[in-house]
Amino acid sequence: MRYSPAHKLLTFFDAVPRFRDGSDDPRAYLERCLATIEAREPVVKAWVTLNPEGARQQADESARRYKVGRPLSAIDGMPVGIKDLFMTRDMPTEMGSPIFKGRMTGEDTPAVQAFRVSGAVIVGKAVTTELGFSHPGPTTNPFDPTRTPGGSSSGSAAAVGANMVPVCLGSQVVGSVIRPASFCGNIAIKPTLGALNRGERVFLSHSHLGIHAGSLEDMWSTCWAIASISGGDPGYPGLFGLPGLAPAHQPARLILVETEGWPSVDEATMGAFNKLLDQLRARGTAIIGRRDSKLVEEFERSISRSLLVCRDICAFEMRWTLRNLNHRAPGKLSPSMETRARMAEAMTLDDYRAALARREEMRQRLATIQSLGDAMISLSSVGPAPPLDDPTTKGEPGITHTTGLPAFNAATSALGTPAITLPLMTIRGLPVGVQLIGWPHEDHQLCGMARWTWNELAPETAQVAISPVRRRPS
Repeated sequence: MRYSPAHKLLTFFDAVPRFRDGSDDPRAYLERCLATIEAREPVVKAWVTLNPEGARQQADESARRYKVGRPLSAIDGMPVGIKDLFMTRDMPTEMGSPIFKGRMTGEDTPAVQAFRVSGAVIVGKAVTTELGFSHPGPTTNPFDPTRTPGGSSSGSAAAVGANMVPVCLGSQVVGSVIRPASFCGNIAIKPTLGALNRGERVFLSHSHLGIHAGSLEDMWSTCWAIASISGGDPGYPGLFGLPGLAPAHQPARLILVETEGWPSVDEATMGAFNKLLDQLRARGTAIIGRRDSKLVEEFERSISRSLLVCRDICAFEMRWTLRNLNHRAPGKLSPSMETRARMAEAMTLDDYRAALARREEMRQRLATIQSLGDAMISLSSVGPAPPLDDPTTKGEPGITHTTGLPAFNAATSALGTPAITLPLMTIRGLPVGVQLIGWPHEDHQLCGMARWTWNELAPETAQVAISPVRRRPS
């Protein structure tokens, strides 16, 4: 399946009125998703575990609620996938590692609890890279099987990009939501740090829960369901906003953020991005860059080594985990993860404190530019998805990335700012995302700006109606 600018993403929100009037129901919707999975999974390989019978039971329960006019939430009946870093009580949680093959925790992570309470239909566990870092799983890009889907939310992004399900849970500690969404042509959000409860992943100080989706409406409804039931991280105020997607709102001024990824952007991607910026200017949105403001220039300098900051913070914070795993299963970590373990062991407490100080400086510089624009704009990746296992070491000495360079993502992860990627560009027949980056806790307002941008610049509103299939008997 090749990508085109008019590629239609699978949505859920627009099916709900048909559930209410009886012309469709969640079970039939699920069966269409399962048919797509059956057709595309042999090549895309987005899933590590599927639970179709459990999903059918959940969908039937949802259908009964719609029939009597009592859906539990805006995502009642929505088929969803769970990144396999997160616990599910009825399916294994293997974390992309042979060490955890077949591991049943018997527990749900907070976000999964929220899905169950909200009536969502949990279809299965989506492939992740090893422990959510660099070593890839088997998933391929839904538009070119010779290319990476990105990482670490590889299966989540590919499942949504391939129209298998309308929403998947992901997570990001460096670039693991926004970059794979860029490669797989879907919409995604990395909310404000701490806005959505990340459960067992809280030990990484700037990891974020994220949502891959086929529409802004479904993306926000899913965020809201998690936030309203499971809250944010301990000690954080959680997600701010309203239950519904914010109205479309044109940003008056956007700050162009180049990040350390700018020198790695290829000519075609840069040309397409500059054209998109011109389209925004033509509609009356001012673009402010580092050459227009000394404050922006100082901010750019502060984030110029974000990959290195993320590398060091993650290494030190994972050190205890990697020690345990090497003791539990010697030789079972990938060479990539062994490299991280050696780097972690070489670090001192002072090294970690220095990395934290650099991150704090970045956050302080962010505050100095907030009055200059309604939000920031940048690329979501340095270009389209590279070939599978194409290594790069740019930006993070000692670390080899085989799922694409996260150079446009590390800064926003370390800063903790909300970011939304939209599939607005096509480069050499593959999608490339553009991200809008907001100010902390202004996720809802950022969604309104993303909605306006999508309405104005998307080649075609991304909604798809999948043809009915014969319902399998219960």
